[in-house]
Amino acid sequence: MSLGAIDFGLIVDGAVIIVENTVRRLAERRHTAGHALPPDERMTIVKQAAVEVLKPALFGMVIIIAAYIPILTLSGIEGKMFRPMAFTVILALCGALVLSLTLIPALCALFLREPKEEREHPVLVKVSAAYARALDRVTHHPLLTVGSAAGLFGVAAVLFLFMGTEFLPELDEGAIAVNHMRLKSVSLTEAVRQAAMVENTLKEFPEVMTTVSRIGRPEIATDPMGPDMADTYAILKPHDEWRPGFDRDDLVRELSERLERLPGVVSSISQPIKFRMMELIEGVGVRSDVGIKIFGDDLNTLLREANEVARVVRSVPGAADVKVQQLTGLPVLEIAVDRRAVARYGINVADVQQVVQTAIAGSEATTVLEGFMRFGLVVRFPPEVRSDAAAIGNLLVSAPNGERVPLRQLARITSREGPAEVSRENAQRRITVEVNVRDRDIGSFVEEARDLVEQQVQLPAGYTMNWGGMYEHLESGRRRLMIVVPITFAIIFLLLFTTFNSLIQAALVFTGIPFAITGGVFALFLRGMYFSMSAGIGFIALFGVAVLNGVVMVSFINQLREAGQPIEAAIREGALTRLRPVLMTALVASLGFVPMALSTSTGAEVQRPLATVVIGGLITSTALTLLVLPTLYRWFERETPEVEL
Repeated sequence: MSLGAIDFGLIVDGAVIIVENTVRRLAERRHTAGHALPPDERMTIVKQAAVEVLKPALFGMVIIIAAYIPILTLSGIEGKMFRPMAFTVILALCGALVLSLTLIPALCALFLREPKEEREHPVLVKVSAAYARALDRVTHHPLLTVGSAAGLFGVAAVLFLFMGTEFLPELDEGAIAVNHMRLKSVSLTEAVRQAAMVENTLKEFPEVMTTVSRIGRPEIATDPMGPDMADTYAILKPHDEWRPGFDRDDLVRELSERLERLPGVVSSISQPIKFRMMELIEGVGVRSDVGIKIFGDDLNTLLREANEVARVVRSVPGAADVKVQQLTGLPVLEIAVDRRAVARYGINVADVQQVVQTAIAGSEATTVLEGFMRFGLVVRFPPEVRSDAAAIGNLLVSAPNGERVPLRQLARITSREGPAEVSRENAQRRITVEVNVRDRDIGSFVEEARDLVEQQVQLPAGYTMNWGGMYEHLESGRRRLMIVVPITFAIIFLLLFTTFNSLIQAALVFTGIPFAITGGVFALFLRGMYFSMSAGIGFIALFGVAVLNGVVMVSFINQLREAGQPIEAAIREGALTRLRPVLMTALVASLGFVPMALSTSTGAEVQRPLATVVIGGLITSTALTLLVLPTLYRWFERETPEVEL
């Protein structure tokens, strides 16, 4: 992902600016001289051309690099995913910057020859003519131009408010993972039978290649799991072998309907890597998109409140695979010693407990010797007797007078359901309600579900609830972006002010950022994508690219004004002269992200929103930079006849 995020068009932007200006200056000088230039003069012109655009090229690339620096401050999962990408891009841009300022001018001096005449491509000639007409029109109607741009930004802001949100786009792993739960008291034989039922159900789908199940897991610290839980994995065929018009969402939907018909099985459908990632993030037993955790002391109260929360969540559109963590349901044989009864027979409680321990847990009767090795010989009842309350009640306990008293006369022996597991987090007991989200974004689902739960479920005093899973990390990433994005804005504006030594001109170029945001939001909307951390990183990466063309254009307009041209003439000539490099830098940067935006390979789902945002933002920022920026420059710099840099 780190190497795939490198935009090769972005890397050559600085070189494009220098080479384009060198070609233009050589052509102008050849046209003025009317003959081929001597080597010394050509070298001088190449040097002057490079120096002329040195400042905008240098600061433009530095601004792009600075825009990536706040990404390095990300933490958590988003930090692990995007920090390597930011490091890679920053190092690549630094190398490109050094080569653009050193190697590129040298190569221009060695290999570039001045053309006999400056000929432009017919398409560029037509574009330049159309741009000149549009430029004259918009600069003479500043209110309409700026108002239209502001209106587009307002529409984008409204779209963004109603745009769905998710932490990261879901990857297509090429496999389906079904986690199915049963009663805690299920036997291993019954668990195997029900796992076979789930596998047979999966094999009924023509899209499934093969299946395999795993029942239980070792009791290690990371993920213990008993026979009551099983994971069934279905390896899917390539998409070109699926039924026509049938996608993964359709498969999951039909599979969920089939699994609901299986008696005694509660299923949750996801993907293998996602299952494991959710367990590592949220802890054992949480494998769904959203985990609602309720904390408290009493297990029965926790179970009651969790069932009530599950009832409310099931009514929210988009909820799927809603299930409550099983805290109870494990058969328990409870033996409570009747102290009055043992007192009547003169028997000690410890004697009764020793008999129970020997029968159920076992006691060491003797030691067996095998050579130099010693083994304790433990005796206890066979398994079928240990779970029989009547057999346990027939155990005889010796009284001090030699009488043998049945255990049922000395203790109350009952079979009941006891706690199956006790989960703790932050030194508190907790229960989890899990839910997957389908056909809807996680952000809006959780907001609606949380509002309904707060209205209909009142937790007792001392009990708390929080919403975890992917939504928790979405909120964490969103809070981090609220800090990172303003820092990015501040760095870019500071560099712009350093470039132009003018607050007004820095603010003018800075307008490229909201224009770029407009295109990014529209691009996400048109492609039906939600706002995610990947899209947020795309916006951060876009900020630096969005101001590059503005820096190039405003710098050249300032140079023309310093040469003595009136402001309107400088604006028109500067905009028309910089049309070619602006279009070239925007096109190469956009085309560099096209493979990422259209990729369908493994992991492309995470990169696609990032590339979509950058491409859409570059389109609008380029168009508005070419039209709105000259208009704003003419508006705000009207009373300033000369600008000092």
